[in-house]
Amino acid sequence: MSNSDPKTRSKPGPWLPAPESSPLPPSSWAKRTGFRPKFSGETNASDSGQISLPPKPREQSDNQPDLEAGRARPAPTTTTTNTKPSPAAVNGTETAVPTENKDQTVKRRRDSDGGGPPKKESGHGANGQGPAAPTEGTRRAARNEEVVDVLPQTVEDNGFVGRHSHMKYELRDTPGLVPIGLYGFQHYLSILGSLILIPLVIVPAMGGSYEDTSMVVSTVLFISGVTTLLHTSFGSRLPLIQGPSFVYLAPALAIINSSEFQGLSGNNFKHIMKRLQGAIIIASAFQAFLGYSGLMSVFLRLINPVVVAPTIAAVGLSFYSYGFPLVGNCLEIGVVQILLVIFFSLYLRKISVFGHRVFLIYAVPLGLAITWAAAFLLTEAGAYSYKGCDPNIPASNIISDHCRKHVSRMKHCRVDTSHALKSSPWFRFPYPLQWGTPVFEWKMALVMCAVSIIASVDSVGSYHASSLLVASRPPTQGVLSRGIGLEGLSSVLAGLWGTGTGSTTLTENVHTIAVTKMGSRRAVELGACILILLSLVGKVGGFIASIPEVMVAALLCFMWAMLTALGLSNLRYSEAGSSRNIIIVGLSLFFSLSVPAYFQQYGISPNGNLSVPSYFQPYIVASHGPFRSKYGGLNYLLNTLLSLHMVIAFLVAVILDNTVPGSQQERGVYEWYDTEAARREPAVTKDYELPFRVGRVFRWVKWVGL
Repeated sequence: MSNSDPKTRSKPGPWLPAPESSPLPPSSWAKRTGFRPKFSGETNASDSGQISLPPKPREQSDNQPDLEAGRARPAPTTTTTNTKPSPAAVNGTETAVPTENKDQTVKRRRDSDGGGPPKKESGHGANGQGPAAPTEGTRRAARNEEVVDVLPQTVEDNGFVGRHSHMKYELRDTPGLVPIGLYGFQHYLSILGSLILIPLVIVPAMGGSYEDTSMVVSTVLFISGVTTLLHTSFGSRLPLIQGPSFVYLAPALAIINSSEFQGLSGNNFKHIMKRLQGAIIIASAFQAFLGYSGLMSVFLRLINPVVVAPTIAAVGLSFYSYGFPLVGNCLEIGVVQILLVIFFSLYLRKISVFGHRVFLIYAVPLGLAITWAAAFLLTEAGAYSYKGCDPNIPASNIISDHCRKHVSRMKHCRVDTSHALKSSPWFRFPYPLQWGTPVFEWKMALVMCAVSIIASVDSVGSYHASSLLVASRPPTQGVLSRGIGLEGLSSVLAGLWGTGTGSTTLTENVHTIAVTKMGSRRAVELGACILILLSLVGKVGGFIASIPEVMVAALLCFMWAMLTALGLSNLRYSEAGSSRNIIIVGLSLFFSLSVPAYFQQYGISPNGNLSVPSYFQPYIVASHGPFRSKYGGLNYLLNTLLSLHMVIAFLVAVILDNTVPGSQQERGVYEWYDTEAARREPAVTKDYELPFRVGRVFRWVKWVGL
């Protein structure tokens, strides 16, 4: 007891007392989450030396581990004349915390994926409103490491951090028509794989021709441009691209491979597409209701980083049966494609050309272009030409054993088997109901409704992560509900036009923003306009549809791996080292792979001769799953939903995270900005308020307003 009495305790020396053995507050983590101190238990101490609340005695020491850098943060040894003792220093429990003059230089940490010389500070805070608070680079470089820059951030009284000064253009910046046009086109080109690869998977699975694939690709580009404009104007207003989401791919494949579609003759594509459209329209209307009714604000209490991380990671992991097994049909093309993308995105990521990290930003299109050119040269050189064999003859009509042995290589390695580019018109305008009137079946619609909840969970993580990059504050719960509601309306448009999947925020967009340093809303909007114009050129869709299937699978291997990693990166907003979180995430990921495997393998004989390719066999579970009651629709619903990896991951994570005790700091609860505080801040109002004074009309609807 005598050691804890400040009157009898000996006066500490010039060094700080050693902390007690207890969980240490991750200050670098708190900067990213924007947590309020009253929730996380942390102080408002930042690297700048700015303190808003008196620290607790056991949290005095600066010699604490930096969870971001992975090493101990040494205590500051420099002092200045402008020092002011904190209240705790009066009791002899804390040394004076140094502050810094306005003109003193600071060190900034260079971004690991960005570079360039550090820019001069303008002396202004967020949005240029007044001078920024004084900062101080107190972190020493570890041994054998170069002194790096530290981002100057301002910690406000409410615990949120100011804008990141490393962004080239922030949310409301408009640098000019040419710069935003180039950056907008770059933004879309960098996530090209997310926009075009889904139609290249589902249309052939539905029995569609190359011409059908070309038309769907053009429709996807058109809907992506239109819905992105709607979202940046009347949704969350963050620079997030809307497009076909991988979240909808697995249920779409499950519907496509339903037993009722296996024995169809004729044009299966339009028959299946109309039922997909009906399911997407109903599910999208449900998602719009979830957002605009305010139920999303209630649902947000269950969604935390510990829930989002395994759910989105399971989306990427669920397609392992499609990725490399299809690449194996032409290893010399597919493996080279994968290695090139990995080499560009990892080993050459720091090489700049005219100030742009071209290899990191354009890893996917560069790898695709090089591999496609190599495959074209091999095809023209006759590497895949076999005497007496025609690659355009269907495999079922081949009689010769010699040709039958090489049919797989001719189909997957050659680049001239597709006639999509030749058959596509120069101009084509995508229009609604172009495949016919949608057909509504309740069992398929309920499957998509459950998946729309997963899509909303995905968007919640994207909203929070992107807002910390480009905006001054995280969005309010009303803005988030408004964004989810508009995503539902966007998916209704996708269903009416017939893209085959719903439209939602692309998770990869957050990574693109961090890499390109482009957070301008205007750049994304101009890029969306360019996308709409490209969708009207039929040859563009035909060119994309002619990408060889092996290259598509190789690109998807990289894209799904990125999606898995981006999902797990949400754990940085929580205490990832907590045993509670480790167990929850581990159980969620394991059962997301194991439980669907049970459903997918149930009732299938080892030597069964199935009519679908091996990589589509996990999606025919509705016809042989363990649920076999007298209600066929209920059997279809339960067998299909419980065979989806992301559904199992979400159920396990949301139940465990909301029933296992844990502090708000440990769980990493997403902190959304207060509505009343947002209305008092002009900068936040300009970031999120609806344009053309539309927000004033709906100001009374608090759950979808600012």
